[in-house]
Amino acid sequence: MGGYITSHALQERGFVVLDPYDQPADPAEWLELEYTAWRSSGVTRFAPLASFAGEVECNGFWNHTPPRTDKDGVWIPSQVEKAPHLTRRAQEPGANVGRCRVIELQPNEYADAVYNLHHDDNNRLNHEGTGWVVRGFFNLTEDADSVLILRDDRFDATTEMRIPLAAGSQVIVDTERFWHAVWHRGPAPRYSLITSWESGPELDAYIAQHHGHTDIDCAPVDPKVIHAAQHELHRRIEERRKAMESLGTIIEGPA
Repeated sequence: MGGYITSHALQERGFVVLDPYDQPADPAEWLELEYTAWRSSGVTRFAPLASFAGEVECNGFWNHTPPRTDKDGVWIPSQVEKAPHLTRRAQEPGANVGRCRVIELQPNEYADAVYNLHHDDNNRLNHEGTGWVVRGFFNLTEDADSVLILRDDRFDATTEMRIPLAAGSQVIVDTERFWHAVWHRGPAPRYSLITSWESGPELDAYIAQHHGHTDIDCAPVDPKVIHAAQHELHRRIEERRKAMESLGTIIEGPA
């Protein structure tokens, strides 16, 4: 990230947890939004609040004309009207907002989440000398048994941090630094507000205002479950590699 403006609070561990938000005090605006199918880590749909041109779509800004990085999102009037509280929360830091959307994630297994670990591509086309784009994750539903999984190394479970996702939990993550996904233990869909923010003094002040910290305990998982998921991760990757080879496409296997 040399040459970019970054947040000091994220430099050490790559994430911060903010004070919890009183989510039950707000209406469940996410239930009224318009959703569109968009593949992410698991069985998902998305309800965008801000997009490339203010339309209900989720494509990366670099896939439009003219292409740009994940900044300067255009608010979608029909969605903002249905979700003024969520819009206010996304705008509260005063930082530049790129994509902003609510994710709906169906219940999954730990092995599914590990297989779906991925890096984001928020900073494609981002210019040095400007702010590095990070993401805020605001959990909207009560999913205290579910966790946000962060790994430095996709294939190394010892690098894993697991952050519980109670209603009102607020986490800011450099999602290009971490392999990440959510293990959602159900039984109902999980909803979360995800906002791309540009790092800079505004975001730093917001993190400080809400006492951003990293001194949290990693949620426990049975080592046998972790071992089984690691095995399943490699099995699925190898299965996909063979399937792609049968179609004439060569892809690398896991490290």
